Amino acid sequence: MTILTRRLLIAATTALAFSSHAIAQDKSIVVASTTSTQDSGLFGYILPMFKVRTGIDVKVVAQGTGQALDTGRRGDADVVFVHAKPAEEKFVSEGFGVRRHPVMYNDFILIGPKSDPAGIKGSKDIVAALSAIKAKGADFISRGDKSGTHQAELNLWKIAGIDIAKDKGPWYKEIGQGMGAALNTASASNAYVLADRGTWLSFKNRGDLGIAVEGDKRLFNQYGVMLVNPEKHPSVKKDLGQQFIDWLISSEGQKAIAGYKINGEQLFYPNASDSGA
Repeated sequence: MTILTRRLLIAATTALAFSSHAIAQDKSIVVASTTSTQDSGLFGYILPMFKVRTGIDVKVVAQGTGQALDTGRRGDADVVFVHAKPAEEKFVSEGFGVRRHPVMYNDFILIGPKSDPAGIKGSKDIVAALSAIKAKGADFISRGDKSGTHQAELNLWKIAGIDIAKDKGPWYKEIGQGMGAALNTASASNAYVLADRGTWLSFKNRGDLGIAVEGDKRLFNQYGVMLVNPEKHPSVKKDLGQQFIDWLISSEGQKAIAGYKINGEQLFYPNASDSGA
C-alpha cells in the first residue's frame, strides 16, 4: 500500500467516523409542548422510556399552547404536543401540521383559597362559580399567555355570559406566564386560578389553596400531537418525529402515560384509540 493510498484510506475512514458520529449526535427532535406536560412531570417520566426504545433524544420546549403552535409554524420544532383542539385543527388545516392525533386527557379544576371568599367550594358548576367570583370581586389569577389553559378559561367566562375583556376589574390579574407560575401567584395572594389537574397534583407550594370546583364536563382537557409539516419546513426531522408520535399512540406509549402517578393518583388518561377525541 502506497503512502498516498494509506492517507486516502485514513481520510476516508476519519470522514466516515465523523459522519457516523454526527448522525448519532443528531438523533434528537424538538417537541414544542405545554407547560402542563412539563410541570406535571410527565415528560420526565415517559421520555427515558422512549429513548431506551428508540435511542432518540427529545428536547422539550415548554410553552403555552399558542406559543407552541407558533413555534411549529416557524419550523422551530419537529413535533407539537398541546391541548387546544380547535387551534390544533386550524394548525393542520393551514398546512403547518401533517395530522392531529389524540393522545390523552385529564381535566381542569378551579383552585381557590380555603377561606373561599366566593362561596363556591364543593360546586360542580364551573359557570356558576366564575359568575360568583366576578360578582364578589374575589381575586382571580389568569395565565394570560394564550395557552390551552388560558383559552379554556376565556371560553368558560364566555359560556358564563361574561365578557372578561370588558368586565374584568382589579380582582382579575393576568400574569402572562405558565401554569406553575400561575399557581405560585395564586398561592402567594390567596386567589382563585384555573389549573390542569396534572400540574396541581405535582405542585408543592400549595399554601392555603385547595380544589374549589371539579367534575363539570366542561372542564374536560384533551391533548393532541402533530408532526410539523416537512413540506413547509424541510428541516423537520420527519422520520424521528413520526417515531415519537407513533410511540405515544402505541400500546406501549399509552401504557407509559397511564403509569404516571403521584401518590397513587393517575395524572393523565390515554385515549389515542378515540378518533373523535
